[in-house]
Order: sequence, then C-alpha cells, then structure tokens
Amino acid sequence: MNSSGSPPSDASAPDAVARRAAGSASALAARAGPPLAVAVLAVVAWWAAARTAAVPDVIFPTPFDVGRALADHWPALVGAAGVTAVTAGLGVLGGALVGVLLATAMTVSETTRAVVRPYVVALRVVPVVAVAPLLFRWFGDGVPARALLAATLAVFPVTIATHQGLAATPDEYLALARSVGASSADRYLRVRLPAAAPQAFAGLKIAAAAGVVGAVVSEFLTLKAGIGYRVFRASTRLQTARMVAALFVLALLGVAFYLVPALAERRVDWG
Repeated sequence: MNSSGSPPSDASAPDAVARRAAGSASALAARAGPPLAVAVLAVVAWWAAARTAAVPDVIFPTPFDVGRALADHWPALVGAAGVTAVTAGLGVLGGALVGVLLATAMTVSETTRAVVRPYVVALRVVPVVAVAPLLFRWFGDGVPARALLAATLAVFPVTIATHQGLAATPDEYLALARSVGASSADRYLRVRLPAAAPQAFAGLKIAAAAGVVGAVVSEFLTLKAGIGYRVFRASTRLQTARMVAALFVLALLGVAFYLVPALAERRVDWG
C-alpha cells in the first residue's frame, strides 16, 4: 500500500512487455540482417551484370524484369505453389511416418536392421527420375502418385537419422526406466524417443527439403499443375524472367518447408 492507501500501480508491466518486444525485435534483426544484406548485394550485382553484359533480356533478365513478372503472375504462381505444397506435404508426412516406423524396427531387432538398411539405402541411391516413370505407370500421374515420389526421397533421411538417435540412447537412461518397472512401450515413448528427437528432427528437416524436390521433379515429368510445371513451361517458351520468378517462389516454398520442422523442434517440450 502507498501513502494514499491505494494499491501500488502496475505501471512496470507495460514496460516489461515493451522491453521483451524490443529484445525480440533486436534478436530477429540480428538474425535476419546478414542474410538480407547479402540478398541486397546479390540483387545489385545481378542488376549491374545484366546492364553491362551484351546479352538479351530473354537470356539474362534484370531484377526489374523478374519483379515485373512476379507481380504480373503472382496469383498463378501462388496457386501453383499451393499445388506443390500439398504434394510435397503429403510426401514428407508419409515418408516421415514410414521412416520412423522403419527406424523403430531397426532399433529393436538386429535382424530387421540387417534386412531393412540395404533397401533404404538402395531407395536413396537410385535416381528419382529413374523411379518416377514406374510409379506413374502403376499409380497414374495425379497428386497421390506425385506425393509418393516425394515420399521416396523423405524416407531415407528420417529413417537413418531417427535410427541413429534411438540407438544412441544412453544405457543408464534405459536401466533407470527398467528399475521403476517401465514397459517396453513406455521406455520407447518416454526415454528413447525424447533422446532421439534432435537427430530425428535433423532428418525431418532434410526430408522436408527433399520432399519439395521430389514434388517438383514429378511436376516436370508429368507436366501437371504446380510450380515445377510453371518453371518448365516458362523455359520452353523462352520466358526467362517468368521462369526466374517461378524459381523465386519455389525457393520461398522450400525455405518454408524447412522452417516448419525447425520451428516445431524449438517448441516441442519432451519433458
């Protein structure tokens, strides 16, 4: 109570909120500043090279040409990116689920590990463009088949990374869980899985980027709607500025896919 008999004011609360907001803004600026500075320098260098080089715009467009193409075709590019995002998202989710299941099976049984590992590696080393025609012949060329192609690229990193994390769980953690009567399922969910989370998320981030690649490759091969199809169509029509604009949208989509598991990893509390 103050001298007037009224409770003390809580004027410091807004100040604390303002300080936290300012701190968050400063941290964001510190992280985003260097990449943005590099981007600005790259655009300036690009513009200078395009203006000084004796090359037609159809071969080497300026940043302004690309910006104009991006503005003129933004709705179509966003719609195409949405199709690619659905395809890649389904592929990454499916591939991640299969990868976690395979990693679990490889961890609990040496026989399963000896059987599964060669096939997972073989699935990765075979070029996706070699597998795609077979998948499209079996399953058609719609979104499910294209997502399946994306999933084939997502399985490997999730499987290998998650298995390494599960297998590296400290023995003392498992022994402590057994000493308190934890079942095999409890030891997996409460000990192994949290211990493997960092490596599993690392594999998932790689899988997210690979899933976008798989989706774009499938669109190149099937010539169906998607950002990959937009890039292909612009290249065949010598619309270089429009092609670069589509590639810019594709890059943003790939970064977004990478950031989803990266941000989820920071927010998950494994206890």
